[in-house]
Amino acid sequence: MKKHPVHEDLFALVCAGLLVGLGVSLLEFQGLLAGGTAGLALVICNLLPVPFGLTFFVLNLPFFALAIFAVGKRFAANTLVAVSGVSLFADHLDKLIDVQSVNTVFAAVAGGIMLGVGVLITFRHNASLGGVGILAFWLQDRHDIRAGHVQMGLDCAIVLIGFFLVPLPILIMSIVGAIVMNIVIALNHRAGRYQIT
Repeated sequence: MKKHPVHEDLFALVCAGLLVGLGVSLLEFQGLLAGGTAGLALVICNLLPVPFGLTFFVLNLPFFALAIFAVGKRFAANTLVAVSGVSLFADHLDKLIDVQSVNTVFAAVAGGIMLGVGVLITFRHNASLGGVGILAFWLQDRHDIRAGHVQMGLDCAIVLIGFFLVPLPILIMSIVGAIVMNIVIALNHRAGRYQIT
């Protein structure tokens, strides 16, 4: 399959970073959690006074090695761009927009949709948002296991960690957001349409 030119990848990955950063900001605003590496970063931010973006970036560092050796250098480089974009946008969007209030259900659903679309963009431009995404992408490409199904299972497990951290209504809405995100991925990313090259 023909690769996207580098300039198309860069533009798409910046767009993905912006969408995911905005989605994470909506979730954070209501104290919601997410799945994947972003979810782990949100859990850590719930426990420690650390910024999401930096935490997300540091958590993804070990997965860059996996990406290079298991998937490829182009994939790893694109993933680094996407993860850096999410880290920067998530930590600095408050300098560009000032959100006064967000409905919790809207934050969960819209945040889940933005994360899902961001993940789709990264997948279609030979990248991921690191961590769970790298594993899901690799399993789909090499073993024909749907990325959305893998990600949904792992994401729900990560969100359930929140049982010990947040009130039940927040946990339920966090799970709703994770499910919405993974439905977007499962319905729109199928094996054979886009492959690692």
